Amino acid sequence: MNLVHFFYLFFSTIAYRPYVFVFFACYLFLAVTHMGWKRTALFSVLAFLVAFLCEWSSAVAATGFPFGLYYYINETSEKELWIAGVPFMDSLSFTFLSYVSWELATTLVGRLRASWRDVQVLNREQASRSWAAILLAPFLMMYLDIIIDPVALRGDRWFLGKIYYYPEGGSYFGITLANFFGWYFVCFVILRVFVWLEKPVFRNRSRLEAGADGHPSGLRQYPYKALGAMGLYLGILGFNLFMTFWIGERMLGVVGVIIVLPLIVMFLLTLAKAERAVFLAG
Repeated sequence: MNLVHFFYLFFSTIAYRPYVFVFFACYLFLAVTHMGWKRTALFSVLAFLVAFLCEWSSAVAATGFPFGLYYYINETSEKELWIAGVPFMDSLSFTFLSYVSWELATTLVGRLRASWRDVQVLNREQASRSWAAILLAPFLMMYLDIIIDPVALRGDRWFLGKIYYYPEGGSYFGITLANFFGWYFVCFVILRVFVWLEKPVFRNRSRLEAGADGHPSGLRQYPYKALGAMGLYLGILGFNLFMTFWIGERMLGVVGVIIVLPLIVMFLLTLAKAERAVFLAG
């Protein structure tokens, strides 16, 4: 593949999978304003590489680790970018899926200050690196996959296309249980390696966050900042549930809604608890 053809396929991928890049753009905004450009770049590259290696191991090398055994169907190689037998957009998706799950876990386990005018996590740095957040985030990403993969498997019935299959089927609407454990594993590895890399590489916070002018490079404070991850997470769920009903999979869609409802209740209770704490303190 020459460079011109590479860039053609790259931009063709953006045009062919606009929904992926809308989510990715939202991720970039959240990640940069929370962590800065340098941390975001490190996280993005790391997440992509870990996801790509795991997908290549499971599907191309046919080891079945960690997602279980499945195979990609290469019918879109002239429309979008594939790397060593793996769709580029698949591995790219893990960057925003893992990050939004981590940021949401941080919101749920952190000290939340909430009012009608603002919602912030007071101890974000500490909470995000806690074992509670590191263990909860992969579970939240696996939760996303419970909704995403069944409708993705039926991609031939919408604009995703038929891009993979399980040779022996699966017990959950065609998806193997190993796939869900694989998603947990991938997210956990991404977060643990990222936190581990930060210490020696970016020991000095000024090196990590400061730009040429000495001010934070990308970090921003704005109202309702803690709700960003929650909004993106629910947006991803909502998109996939919409597609589930749109292709006529009513039973699968109803099951998905039932699965999502406890999460929404948990989010609302978290916000309600924070609001009561602020009210009592006032």
